[in-house]
Amino acid sequence: MPFIANAPGGQLGPSQPNNLITNDGFFPDIDIANMRDAIRLDGTVTDARLIAATVDAIIFVNNQVNELKAAAQNAGHTSMAAIPAAQVNRQSVLIAHYLRAVYCTAKADLIERYKDYDTTATTLDDKKLVSFLANGPDEERRNAQWAMSNLLGRHHVTVELI
Repeated sequence: MPFIANAPGGQLGPSQPNNLITNDGFFPDIDIANMRDAIRLDGTVTDARLIAATVDAIIFVNNQVNELKAAAQNAGHTSMAAIPAAQVNRQSVLIAHYLRAVYCTAKADLIERYKDYDTTATTLDDKKLVSFLANGPDEERRNAQWAMSNLLGRHHVTVELI
């Protein structure tokens, strides 16, 4: 049986009801345990901090892709899952993009908040960690923006000649 160290209070298990952050009814709910696994968070990030960052990320992403919701509801779709879309791994690609946008936005926020946690680089591994903390939020925000662009059917880059 593997041993995983958790922060005091432990992580929320899949059987616990507080494991789910409910969304607005249109966009999918967020399962904290699945999110923790997907973005590789250990027990250093407490459940309270993860939930706060995720709620902020949900609000941000929902506001960014609100036109998708409006168009879908005008077409008679009551949820993102009801929108006809390609399936990958038995999941709508729209939901996959939405989850990625929320996960990456939340992770960027968490990385930024943990920058001051310990940025003293005494070994090569520490130097790699400091480099990740410096560049990680930008990369996560880029990934979130790409996921939201995919949701809205937009290109990743907009270029204009002046």
